Amino acid sequence: MDPRDDDLHFDFFEDEPATTESQQPRTRLPRRGGRGTGMGRGAGGPPQGFTPILRLLALLAIVVALLVFFGLLLQSCASTSKHSRAASYFDKVGTIAKSSEDNGTAVANALITPGAKATDLAKTLSTHAEQERQNVAAAESLNPPGRFRDENQRMIDALQLRVSGVQGLADTFAANPSSKTAGEATVLSEQADRLLASDVVWDDLFKEPSAAELKSQGISGVTVPDSNFVSNRDLTTERSMALLLTRLRGTTTGGTPTGLHGTNIVETKTLPGGQTLSETQTNTVVATTGLAFVITIQDSGDSQEVGIKVTLTIQKPQGAIVRTKTLDLINPGQTKSVTIGDLGQVPFAQKTNVNVDVAPVPGEHNTANNRASYPVIFSLG
Repeated sequence: MDPRDDDLHFDFFEDEPATTESQQPRTRLPRRGGRGTGMGRGAGGPPQGFTPILRLLALLAIVVALLVFFGLLLQSCASTSKHSRAASYFDKVGTIAKSSEDNGTAVANALITPGAKATDLAKTLSTHAEQERQNVAAAESLNPPGRFRDENQRMIDALQLRVSGVQGLADTFAANPSSKTAGEATVLSEQADRLLASDVVWDDLFKEPSAAELKSQGISGVTVPDSNFVSNRDLTTERSMALLLTRLRGTTTGGTPTGLHGTNIVETKTLPGGQTLSETQTNTVVATTGLAFVITIQDSGDSQEVGIKVTLTIQKPQGAIVRTKTLDLINPGQTKSVTIGDLGQVPFAQKTNVNVDVAPVPGEHNTANNRASYPVIFSLG
């Protein structure tokens, strides 16, 4: 063969255009049972089908956390609001309680005022009854938290008993100031019983249930106010009222007090320790910080005595120590004590005298037993 024939043969294939089939890339079909390339991000990653579920779970976790947070926040706000309402309410109750208790003290003072007349006493008591009506109105205007509404009504009931009792006393004194009947003393004691009942209602039906409700609601730091109208029960008995009428009748008629009047010193003791002082022998007294003297007095007459001043004097070179207390009320045959303390700097290691003087009561003739003098040496122990 001629070499040129070979050249012609190869030129023929090189010049021939490529077929369409040879220009297209061959496509690889997926294998059956194999994993496609679009189903995962790699050999170690989760399938793409789980991604929305993970995102949903994360979103739910965030929502739950937010709900818990806002729930706790709302609970805290509600607790703060509950405490604030209770504190505000009982603060207002405290103002009413103190005003009513002060009225009780004023009523007691009116009953034991030396030289008082029945007509004047009636007017004074009527004034205090009106003041107590104002306390009732103040209590009725309160807006207690829901669970304290029943207790608030019981407080109003207690205050209304005080109005009734004080006004009843005033009306009785005004009706017949010179009455000598035993029945009047009974009426007076029955009116005074309303004042005692008011204290029971306040304690048992208002104070204690309110404290229990505060505890059940988990409210701390809020105190339920107390209010005691009667501080001296000796004033409310029928016997005491009868003696009071006797005393008032003597003042009303303007004459000299009738009957036997007088007081005497029974004994004087020291506190602490309870050492009974002697008037005839020198007493060695340890002068502690809380040193005080207890003077016991007896009503040795047959009449009620009120407003008795008791004076204690400790002699010393730099000037005597003088302290005075008042015994509000004592009935015939009764024994009562007065404690006098807050003495300051007493004289040490030198003999001195502690003197006790009880002021004479109207109509008292024998005053020899109204004074006692005790020789004392104060020591530091």
